[in-house]
Amino acid sequence: MKEEKTGLKNLKFDFASGLVVFFVALPLCLGISLASTSYSGIDGVEDFAGIVFPGLIAGIIGGIVVGTFSGSKYGVSGPAAGLITIVTAAIIEFGGFGNGGFEKFALAVAIAGVIQFILGLIKAGFVAYFIPFSVIKGMLAGIGITIFIKELPHFFGYDKDPEGDLQFLQVDGHNTFSELGYMLENIHVGATIIAVISIIILIVWGMKFIKNNKFLNLIPGPLLAIVVSVVVGLLLSGNADLQVTGEHLVNVPTPKNFEEFKGMLYFPNFSAISDPAVWRIAVVIALVASIESLLCVEATDKMDPAKGRTPMNKELRAQGIGNTISGLLGGLPITQVIVRSTANITAGAKSKWSAVIHGVFLLVFVIAIPGVLNMIPRATLAAVLLLIGYKLASPKSMKQMVKAGWEQFVPFFVVIIVMLLTDLLKGIGAGMIVAFIILMYKNYKVSYFVKRKNDADSHETSITKSFHESDGNTETITLVLTAHANFMNKANIMSTLENIKDGSDVVLDLTKCVDMDYDVNEALKDFIDSAEDRNINVEVLGSEKLKTV
Repeated sequence: MKEEKTGLKNLKFDFASGLVVFFVALPLCLGISLASTSYSGIDGVEDFAGIVFPGLIAGIIGGIVVGTFSGSKYGVSGPAAGLITIVTAAIIEFGGFGNGGFEKFALAVAIAGVIQFILGLIKAGFVAYFIPFSVIKGMLAGIGITIFIKELPHFFGYDKDPEGDLQFLQVDGHNTFSELGYMLENIHVGATIIAVISIIILIVWGMKFIKNNKFLNLIPGPLLAIVVSVVVGLLLSGNADLQVTGEHLVNVPTPKNFEEFKGMLYFPNFSAISDPAVWRIAVVIALVASIESLLCVEATDKMDPAKGRTPMNKELRAQGIGNTISGLLGGLPITQVIVRSTANITAGAKSKWSAVIHGVFLLVFVIAIPGVLNMIPRATLAAVLLLIGYKLASPKSMKQMVKAGWEQFVPFFVVIIVMLLTDLLKGIGAGMIVAFIILMYKNYKVSYFVKRKNDADSHETSITKSFHESDGNTETITLVLTAHANFMNKANIMSTLENIKDGSDVVLDLTKCVDMDYDVNEALKDFIDSAEDRNINVEVLGSEKLKTV
């Protein structure tokens, strides 16, 4: 009974946050769909409905289906910008959007969902726990900066590129930074006025006096900004220089009847089930979508005020179910998406049902009353996304990473820079490589410790201190290997052993070592074999750890 009351109490928060996420998700679903299909052989003007419906379907399924089966409290799923390149290349390979290519691609998406579900069953979600927090935080900040820069042109009424196109090279032929120059040459005053009003409302609605007011706190800031922007847009319509029309408004397809609606859908071509290319693309989508989802889950959990943990394998199964259904209905691939998830947390969601509610809003508005959505200025949605981008990449978070030390901020900034210049997945990949190199370096540094008998306090010296730095006296040197000594430590161990002065007494303490690679084993054996020629006395503690070949 108590749980039921809690659920009802949370419903008002989840309903409000679901509505906010809906307004954030709508332009992203449209934009990602446009960006995914723009290069794939279809006329983007004449066939606009056919292009954007796959993204809308993915958004609806990601909200309702994935939201229902997911164990993520705040995660919101839908079409992902990180898969744009893969989607575009696959559709082209299969013949193009209007030439049967998307039907084959839809089949690949459905198969990818089955693969993801199987990955969840075999508990492959554990890989998420190996992702460094520096990379996750870099991903959050990188997406935030990218969103902020990408939305600035829309804020000022330059709407040539879709919102979901987060890659460096854009659909309109420009790149992330050159777009800002074109923006300055094409500022739309009416759209800018609406954007400024919208962002003022959003900032004010985030202040404490609004949150502390029981009545005003019930009104979602983004909803108020959108309603006001629609009214202002109508007021400006009488001025030819200020009116906000056409490309400056949200553009959702408006089918006149059910038959026309069905004509906008593309279903899988099951006759292509034996095509090896379909299976190859399915495997690629399954792996990339799974990795991106797990990364976003980790990032979302990191932002969770209660620091909850999402069951990774359950999430993979939920994503698999969602992608299977999305593919069968002609939708784009689905992943958990950090921008929508951030909006969900910021809007005050209390449970996963806010994600489901956002999917219901997408379904109802897109199917029943799309004309209402087409009155919303894109500049207002840009204002909402600008604030989300700023929160993801706040100066405070940047300072915290710098204070954490170079091992943390180097991969953090690598992710951001590469993401800005390429795309999400390449940025994450670059950050992972750098983090791994740093791990190798640190592992290389601490493979063992050195003890000198004549040191006053018998302190342990890091591996970085070479033997040739000693005071020149003959001494007893003890080398203590740590628990794990692998091939990455071989070079440093060999260098250190070679620098031991001839005539020294050496103790090799292997008692703490539980895992010794063949390379390290051979390096120690070679040192022992050569010790007599160098007049070095060697004692081995834990000699049973040395393997003979």
